[in-house]
Amino acid sequence: MNAPSRLDSAPRLEDFPYRLSDNVRFGDLDPNQHVNNAVYATYFETGRVTLMKDPKVGLTPPGLAWIMVRLDIHFRAELHWPGTIELGLGVVKLGRTSVTFEQVVFSEGRCVASAMSVGVLIEEASRRPTPLTAEVIEKLRPWHKRGIEVAPLKL
Repeated sequence: MNAPSRLDSAPRLEDFPYRLSDNVRFGDLDPNQHVNNAVYATYFETGRVTLMKDPKVGLTPPGLAWIMVRLDIHFRAELHWPGTIELGLGVVKLGRTSVTFEQVVFSEGRCVASAMSVGVLIEEASRRPTPLTAEVIEKLRPWHKRGIEVAPLKL
């Protein structure tokens, strides 16, 4: 099976193998004194980019780059300042040129937002999509979401 899990089910942070912590900043708030909806895209970006650009992980081979082509956010609860958040990410699908991630933002043990995001691998020079390499597919394996079987697209 190569399908993402349902966004309306309650995510569990332990199902997301890539995790990091961040702070809710005062500047993240809107006039209602909760985190503005647009800020969640930045939280999700932090999770993705921190993993994808980490040279020790090796998910961005020389001459290639990642671009995000889709981000679907499910807002689940209000988030307030001050506070610390836990970001989680798991690979749920591999395409010919793309990777689909399920991502979460947790605060005080509760999921406050979740998202599905799709990144496409491109050649830096041409800016055109390029197939995932066998090396990238293998290096994504430790980041597969728990409970999901992720298989490369069969051509």
